[in-house]
Amino acid sequence: MALQTIQGLFAVPVGQYVLDNELTTHERDFILEQTRRPNMGNTSSADNYILNNSIMSRLHQEIETMVNDFFRQIFQPRTDCSLYITQSWANYTETNQYHHKHNHPNSIVSGVLYISVDNQQDRIKFFREETDRTFKVYTDNYNIYNSESWWFEVGNNQVFLFPSTLSHMVENTTSESTRVSVAFNTFLQGTVGDYNELTELKLK
Repeated sequence: MALQTIQGLFAVPVGQYVLDNELTTHERDFILEQTRRPNMGNTSSADNYILNNSIMSRLHQEIETMVNDFFRQIFQPRTDCSLYITQSWANYTETNQYHHKHNHPNSIVSGVLYISVDNQQDRIKFFREETDRTFKVYTDNYNIYNSESWWFEVGNNQVFLFPSTLSHMVENTTSESTRVSVAFNTFLQGTVGDYNELTELKLK
């Protein structure tokens, strides 16, 4: 029997972007000097709308442009709709800390901008939906079809975008420097659905 082809079906998109320009000293200091609150495994900024601050307006605009490029490429909407950033916050992970496994409810696309990372060690790890598997077959050769998780190396000024339902985490870091990132959620604005199919929804 000759195999014709194996095709990926209903793939989960993860977008990787890089900032056009590095953060200014003012922007970087604003992120690093945020008041912190405890999180599960690490700490986060007390301000959960940091990209709304006027100091961050340039960064806010650039990230939102990336978000909508990702949105248009993946969803290819036929109606006039787009995404806007809702909440945004900073994460700080010290030596021997981690960021717990989680996803982002009440959001369409979520993302992370890396401010200060160890290029040799820092990663983001994503997880397959647990409902995707009814049995377990062990392998020594992992690929995008048989893996239960997948990780990416991360770098400064890099932005990762992904569906907000996709679970992810940061494993325990051994780096001697603090890993700093800015995470954000988004939601729809404009018109989605279809007038004749009685699914039309006008947002914001």
